[in-house]
Amino acid sequence: MDFDTPVLDNHLHLDPDHGRGIEAVKDFARAGGTHLLVVNKPSWTLGVDVEEPADFRAAFETTIDVVREASEILDGRAWPVLGVHPGLVTRLTERGFDPDAAGELMRAGLDIAAEYVPSKALALKSGRPHYEVPDEIWDASNRVLKHALALGTEYDCAVQLHTEASEDLTEITDWADERGLPSHRVVKHYAGGRLAGPIPSVMSEKSRLEEAAERGDLFLMETDFIDDPERPGAVLGPKTVPRRVRWLCEEGFDDAVRTAHVETPRKVYGIETLG
Repeated sequence: MDFDTPVLDNHLHLDPDHGRGIEAVKDFARAGGTHLLVVNKPSWTLGVDVEEPADFRAAFETTIDVVREASEILDGRAWPVLGVHPGLVTRLTERGFDPDAAGELMRAGLDIAAEYVPSKALALKSGRPHYEVPDEIWDASNRVLKHALALGTEYDCAVQLHTEASEDLTEITDWADERGLPSHRVVKHYAGGRLAGPIPSVMSEKSRLEEAAERGDLFLMETDFIDDPERPGAVLGPKTVPRRVRWLCEEGFDDAVRTAHVETPRKVYGIETLG
C-alpha cells in the first residue's frame, strides 16, 4: 500500500522473544507504514522483577536490538523510546517497597535510560498511574515524572508520558517549563483528540483522529500495540496507523496527515521523516 506521505506510529511495543516482534513490523510496512517509535515493554512483562537499577537494562537492550532489525525492514526507520512504566510503582509497593524507595528505584532506572540518549535512543518514557492510588504513591510518582522532565532537559530529548486520561495536563507542562523543557517536547501517549499542555499522541480511533484533525494543532498518531500473545486483541494492531492515514486522506484531511507524520515529529523529536 503506497502513500505520498511518511507514516509514523508514535508508540508501540515489540517483544521479539514472546510476541510477534519483527512480524508485526512487516505487517506495519506492508500496510504502508514507514517509521516507528518503539517503546520498551514494562519490565515485568519480560519476566524481570526489578530489584536494582541495572535490572532495567534487559528491557532497554531488547528494545534497541529489535529496533535495529525493524529499521532494516522499513522504508524509513525506527527509533527506541526508553523509560520506566509508571505502573511499576504499584508492583514495587506490593512487593514491600515503600513509595519513596520505589520512586528512588524508578528514578534510577530513568537515569540508566537516559544514558542511551542520543546515541541509541531518541526519547524517554515516564508518567504517573492512570488509576486511583494512595496519596503517598501519587506523590512519589509525580517526583519520578518531574525527574524524567529534568532528564529531558539535560539530555535534550522529548519525554513521552503515560498518565490518566485528561484533556488538560498543563500542570505537567508547567513542571516541564520550570525545568527548562519546552511543552512541545512533552508528549501524552494514549491521548484523545483534544489536549491542553503536552502534544497529544492520539490513539488511532476514527473519532479521536477526526477531532484532532479538525482542531489543526500539532498531534501524533499511535496504536500502543502491546505485542502480547496472551492479549491478542488488546489495544490496536500494527496495521492500524497506515489504514487510518488512508482514511484521513479519503476524508480530505491531507494537511492533518502532514502535521502528524512530518511536522510534529520534526518539532517534537527533531527527526526528519521525508526523504
